[in-house]
Amino acid sequence: MEKIQQKVLYQEAADRIRELIELGTLASGEKISEKGLCEKFGISRTPLREALKVLKSEGLIEMLPNRGARVTRLTAKDVEHTYNIMGALEGLSGETACQYISDAEITHIRALHIKMVEHFHRGELKEYFRANQAIHECIMLASKNDVLLEMYNNLSQRIVRIRYSAQMTDDYWHKAVKDHEQMIEALQDRDGERLGNILRCHLSRKLEAANLTGMKTD
Repeated sequence: MEKIQQKVLYQEAADRIRELIELGTLASGEKISEKGLCEKFGISRTPLREALKVLKSEGLIEMLPNRGARVTRLTAKDVEHTYNIMGALEGLSGETACQYISDAEITHIRALHIKMVEHFHRGELKEYFRANQAIHECIMLASKNDVLLEMYNNLSQRIVRIRYSAQMTDDYWHKAVKDHEQMIEALQDRDGERLGNILRCHLSRKLEAANLTGMKTD
């Protein structure tokens, strides 16, 4: 892995560690080796520890008294509760976004949808999930509600690693694509109530697809 360039080191270090957690390279409950990460990134412990503080605020890691840090352990109940709250937030964002979204923003969301489908067919899951997430974030941004966006982003980071273990069956895939097509139609019609309902159902399906096998139940 290439060394981190001299700029805002702790922010880039946080991005790198966040990606390791997303991809499962750093597993749930795994102890974080500060020495190992410093060597991997080519940085000192000062920016690394600042990065860990950022990730702690996002709920991705937890600090252990006199024992360093580890990746936060997710329980099945944590994931279920988080998805339920995210569904409520996304539903609200959809209802509000239809009041403010521009034609240019809808065109951008449609382009992201096309890219998302292309990535899936190529088996590029990392790019697929990023395009998928970008669509939801664009709808959030269109709601023009900064508090809503901040709450959603914080919650999303808590369970981002679940995406890569989702059970991507053909049935789930076709329903997900259909959901996104219906989202775009509702945006075009400026039908906030319909979009809100679509988003809530979409998040419920994401929870159903999440692979919670092996997670603690409490």
